[in-house]
Amino acid sequence: MPVNTAALKTFAPAMRRQLMEAVGRKLDLLLNSQTPDTLSTYAKQIAELREQEAGNREQLLERVAYTWFNRLCALRYLDARGWHPFGCKVLMPAAEGETQPELLKLMRAGSLPSELKPHTNEARLHGLLDGQTPPAMAGSDPQGEVYRELVLASCRSYHQLLPELFEGLDDASELLLPDHLLSEGSIAGGFRSAISDEDCEDVEIIGWLYQFYISEKKDQVIGKVVKSEDIPAATQLFTPNWIVKYMVQNSLGATWLATYPDSPLKGQMEFYIEPAEQTPEVLAQLAAITPESLDPEALTLIDPACGSGHILVEAYDLLKAIYLERGYRQRDIPELILTKNLFGLDICPRAAQAASLRVV
Repeated sequence: MPVNTAALKTFAPAMRRQLMEAVGRKLDLLLNSQTPDTLSTYAKQIAELREQEAGNREQLLERVAYTWFNRLCALRYLDARGWHPFGCKVLMPAAEGETQPELLKLMRAGSLPSELKPHTNEARLHGLLDGQTPPAMAGSDPQGEVYRELVLASCRSYHQLLPELFEGLDDASELLLPDHLLSEGSIAGGFRSAISDEDCEDVEIIGWLYQFYISEKKDQVIGKVVKSEDIPAATQLFTPNWIVKYMVQNSLGATWLATYPDSPLKGQMEFYIEPAEQTPEVLAQLAAITPESLDPEALTLIDPACGSGHILVEAYDLLKAIYLERGYRQRDIPELILTKNLFGLDICPRAAQAASLRVV
């Protein structure tokens, strides 16, 4: 099913604005509150935030908002695919017709997944739900605070699996995850209502969300003298799928077919272009530089401006087919590709985060 880009084009910029506003409110609340958490528990992180705000408040909000957008995109995508190692959805209800996120429902039933227990204070969460523990901020919703902590626990649990995307949350960015994540108008509510499970059937949705999230920033800076922090916005461009296929099939694919012209992969590469007829002299030169055999583990591909990883994902699929053709066990292939074959760089660390999710 094609990605509904029209809906995403409206959703992602609106979410960027909402996130920046919500992060800004959370920042002001933390910097101006006199609570045990702000005065002692998180005193170091709040001092960091105060220093960063003094340096460049707008850049701080932009960075943190983008970080949480990427993480929520990942959680929504993993919810849809049913790939969470702890076995339940974080943002979405367990079944159609329910309204409460499955993870919160399990917590209320006393069934917090064991994988998440090391990443939160379960006793405190039960105390909040039972009314025995007061919320961190006077007057706030205890259930909403519990759910926010569960989202943070989920992100912490992913640090080992996806360290680029889910960086260690012992820094100030954890404090700036907005509150009120259960309401329909919240940032989490936006992901629940605007993105369907069908939208997530194609991993390409991650790239489109990246493109549209940064689109308003691009419009603001394009054609101007661009500051270093705005270069990603001014230069980003999501490459359509057919162009990506053409590039990968006529580089990596062509390399494989040059050595193995009878490979069945040729029939799978719809955008591969057969080499033109050559003179005997050119054919001799090509034969001299074409290896008689290729080791799949020795093939390498780097995208020096990988963005959200569109080219890397296509290359991954082709490399997987190459490994299978050479008789490798399917369960061994992902690790081989990610450690030996594929490499990507990007000037925008948030785009690289999205790429790491798409490839893994």
